[in-house]
Amino acid sequence: MNPDPARSDPAGADLAGLALAVLAVAPEAAGGIWLRAQAGPDRDRWLAALRSHAVPGVPFRRMPAGIAESRLIGGLDLAATLASGLPVTERGLLAEADGGYLVISMAERLDPWLASLVAATAETGELHVERDGVTQTLPAHFAMVALDEGIDDEAPPAILTERLGLVLDLAHARFGDLPFSFETVASARARLPLVATSARIIGELCAAAAGFGLASLRPSLQAVGVARALAALHGRLDVADEDAILAAALVLAPRAVQWPSRQEQQEEAPPPPPPDAETPPPEQPPQDQSGDPPDDVMSQSALAALPAGLLADLKARAASGRQRSAGKAGAREKNARRGRAVGVKPGDPRTGARLGLIDTLRAAAPWQKLRRGASFGDGTIAVRREDFRIVRRRARRRTTTLFIVDASGSSALQRLGEAKGAVQLLLAECYVRRDEVALITFRGRVAEMVLPPTRALARAARALAGLAGGGGTPLATAIDTARQVAEGIMRSGRTPVLVFMTDARANIGRDGQPGRERAMADARQAARELAALCQTTILIDTANKPGEAAAVLADAMEARYLPLPYAAPELVVHAVSQERPAPRAAHRA
Repeated sequence: MNPDPARSDPAGADLAGLALAVLAVAPEAAGGIWLRAQAGPDRDRWLAALRSHAVPGVPFRRMPAGIAESRLIGGLDLAATLASGLPVTERGLLAEADGGYLVISMAERLDPWLASLVAATAETGELHVERDGVTQTLPAHFAMVALDEGIDDEAPPAILTERLGLVLDLAHARFGDLPFSFETVASARARLPLVATSARIIGELCAAAAGFGLASLRPSLQAVGVARALAALHGRLDVADEDAILAAALVLAPRAVQWPSRQEQQEEAPPPPPPDAETPPPEQPPQDQSGDPPDDVMSQSALAALPAGLLADLKARAASGRQRSAGKAGAREKNARRGRAVGVKPGDPRTGARLGLIDTLRAAAPWQKLRRGASFGDGTIAVRREDFRIVRRRARRRTTTLFIVDASGSSALQRLGEAKGAVQLLLAECYVRRDEVALITFRGRVAEMVLPPTRALARAARALAGLAGGGGTPLATAIDTARQVAEGIMRSGRTPVLVFMTDARANIGRDGQPGRERAMADARQAARELAALCQTTILIDTANKPGEAAAVLADAMEARYLPLPYAAPELVVHAVSQERPAPRAAHRA
């Protein structure tokens, strides 16, 4: 993409002011903003400016990180119902924010369960309430402002951040004077429905998202919506190149999992063969005269538009997050609904937590004389909302150990036997840990899940009995399949642990065609995409003489490398157990 130099330079843009203006013009298209900033005057000024530029009269509702579920979605007002003797309902905070903005304080500490409620409501624009005998559906269209005060790798839940189109770090994008007046924002709001986006711009934004390693289509759609809002702010009815570049800088670049670099690509290209005097030079293909830029130009332009220091901070934060996330399988869950009781705390039993009856009565006892004298007869116990005590629990997330076993080649029978033995041994622990085991095998041109996640011994025995081996090694396909299964495990609320058993000598590419060099390149690319999940991964090198191929692949997927040419089932189980807590750890506070 080659923007007109006569137009504004995207590299000098005020991203903080642009993000504010976009959120005021097109809150639904942007979805919201992930605002990384410590509490202070800069953040307060930014929020005040957003409120002054939004549609007059729209609601602004603040959501504390420790908000009760009953206050968030509403339902039965327990105190008013007890006082009146009749059911009294209350509107939740999400319904109160309809048509405006929901400001989530300390979003990095938001409970995942509450984050899922907010995300589901924002996705549909409706709040469905079915609790305490109350059934109602209320409109809840709002844009989210997630205030992230986290340090290092702390971040809001992913189910929330993926719905926030704009990403802004005020530490690197200082907020100065407002780039647009209230009248300009109001005019842009009226002009927005008329703004058109060409197929070329959409294609280049999608290519830029792919260059940044974003597999989901949601960021691309959000970038298109932000680009339309920027065009409307500049008085255009067609999205221009600089609008798309700024949209990529606000939406795509801050959430990148890989960094496009044309220079590195050129350095990795193999050198051309030496010229032969007897052989005429090959005919050069005609150059493309269409003027279309290469796919990575928008990515490079978006990176250039980022403030100084932000790119290095994003790279360091991504690397730190991957390193710190390793070995967290079975991490503790706070505010768990199952697990060992570790005390009580003030709360609402309608959230599903167990009521601590004795502690509730103990909290209410000192006030009985005053309460009975006011409105109660003798012999009654007056319990109010502030007296309720709920049981605090702590547990560990359940894990699913996913084996990806190389069933190709002459030693396939040995590896399959090791995998069968390891699965059988791990299943014995599942009854204590309530964990699951799954198995994927790959050979020929395909990878197949022969054992879906299960804790059933009989089912596992039937699935393992008829495993066959031999054929090619479609390693890249196996890694892609493992990544898809791991994503499904993560969506179900479990923690995946991936165990690869292979010699890493791929010879079948992603397209199913043979060729060792192409197959190894595809496998390394798939490994880098798997590393973006930041989950615990182990690669067991089963080659008779462990070589460099498996070590390089393990490094690409950020996995723990174990050269075990004679991988007995006991050794495999021991290696996996080191990445997970011991069975009794699931019951410790």
